[in-house]
Amino acid sequence: MKFLTAFAGARHGRVALVLLTFLAANHALAQQSKDPKDERDPWEGWNRNVYAFNEFIDDWFLRPVAEGYRFITPDFVDKGVTNFFTNLGELNNFVNSVLQLKGESAVVALGRFTYNTTFGLGGLIDVGTAFDLPERPEDLGQTLGYWGVGSGPYLVLPFLGPSTGRDFGGLVGDLTVMPSTWDYIESPENYYMRGLQIVDKRADLIPAESFISGDSYTFVRNAYLQRRQFLINDGKVESDPFANDDNDVMLDNF
Repeated sequence: MKFLTAFAGARHGRVALVLLTFLAANHALAQQSKDPKDERDPWEGWNRNVYAFNEFIDDWFLRPVAEGYRFITPDFVDKGVTNFFTNLGELNNFVNSVLQLKGESAVVALGRFTYNTTFGLGGLIDVGTAFDLPERPEDLGQTLGYWGVGSGPYLVLPFLGPSTGRDFGGLVGDLTVMPSTWDYIESPENYYMRGLQIVDKRADLIPAESFISGDSYTFVRNAYLQRRQFLINDGKVESDPFANDDNDVMLDNF
């Protein structure tokens, strides 16, 4: 799942992980689905195996830690931690907004970072939203989609979770090329902060689990693809071959 992305730690470590993941995925792509309806999930055999592996890691390690974090952390502290890490991502939102020629979104991202850092105690308080500047998340995967790059097949990556060919390429670009506020956080503090970010994100996802019904793999796949389409099209969702009356959900954090 996406909340496992930060496991890789520092920038070069993360790059190595995603590249090794790509090589492993490329080796297993022969396991293709025979169902013609799964045209966006031709590697379902591989994806389900990796999904099961990620679920095993989550069930036996990450989720118990996240549950303990929710139990001992007051709500206002948990919210402050989430706000802090969201604020660190505003630089990436700004750069990708510029690359997509979204001037208003770029101004919003810059304004949010300025207000939250200056008046929000370094980002612990979301002053930007109070000033009617809600977050507009942007990443390189969305930028590639804006310029017409197709999403490619659905792909589940070890530790990194749901993705597509385009989003995987965007992730690599975000980690290697795009400027990031994380670049200014020195070791070993960045490792501790990455660990806290992972646990905080996982803890925030626990309430969303109540929405999952039926086959969890199918649900997560549909939710992820719909959410990405929603973001790339700025709220305009087109026809989705995986959507149906019983499973047409977009979860913000997938």
